[in-house]
Amino acid sequence: MKTKPTAQKSASPEVSPTEAKSDTFLLRLYVAGQTPKSVAAFVNLKKICEEHLSGRYTIEVIDLIENPLLARGDQILAIPTLVRKLPEPVRKIIGDLSNTERVLIGLDLLPRE
Repeated sequence: MKTKPTAQKSASPEVSPTEAKSDTFLLRLYVAGQTPKSVAAFVNLKKICEEHLSGRYTIEVIDLIENPLLARGDQILAIPTLVRKLPEPVRKIIGDLSNTERVLIGLDLLPRE
């Protein structure tokens, strides 16, 4: 049985992994309530996506205070954590996403040095 996230904010129409095109990014941001770091992570992610993935992304915000069991599926150990579900392979970035270059490298939008 698949559990749906209780808190979800999509920046574009919801896309399931089987329906997504190869150039569409499915991103999950795990947070714990409306803490300053959680809010900053969402704002930073939204800005990065608008600048670098315009129209090619979906953001799911999963609040672990509302449903802590959802952390198991993506093996979340720290928050906030961004999980790139698509395109594969799955990638994780921990923190408030304020280091744009690090996030772009983590999302494979910039080459690793």
